[in-house]
Amino acid sequence: MPIVHFSRRYHFSSSHRLHVDALTEEQNYATFGKCNTPRGHGHNYVLELTVRGPVHPETGMVADMVSLKQAVQERVLTRFDLQNLNCDPVFADLVSSTENLCRVAWKLLDDVVTSPAVLEQVRIEETSNNSFEYAGKEN
Repeated sequence: MPIVHFSRRYHFSSSHRLHVDALTEEQNYATFGKCNTPRGHGHNYVLELTVRGPVHPETGMVADMVSLKQAVQERVLTRFDLQNLNCDPVFADLVSSTENLCRVAWKLLDDVVTSPAVLEQVRIEETSNNSFEYAGKEN
């Protein structure tokens, strides 16, 4: 059965401050630069999900796009759009970097894709120059 990759993009805006409480102010600034400003800063993120699987013989699709869109809206967009990431409990003990946001999005969405399709990758574009990808593997 042929395997197809399906990707869909979503947009949301959030603010955050890159900061580690265990570091001094000087160490934080040396590590994070302007991203450590006390008031934080924001990004217009682009979240891209890639699902991999066989084409369903009846629907001709890899995944249920309606269910996927609804899950992303409920689990990620509603939660993070127009919010300060540092105020979300998931970042209480986790630096609110886009690398970690990528991993969090994966954890929030990993179970929404139903077999035989699988979530292949989460990609978050932070700026036109910076993007991050996570494929659910810790190694």
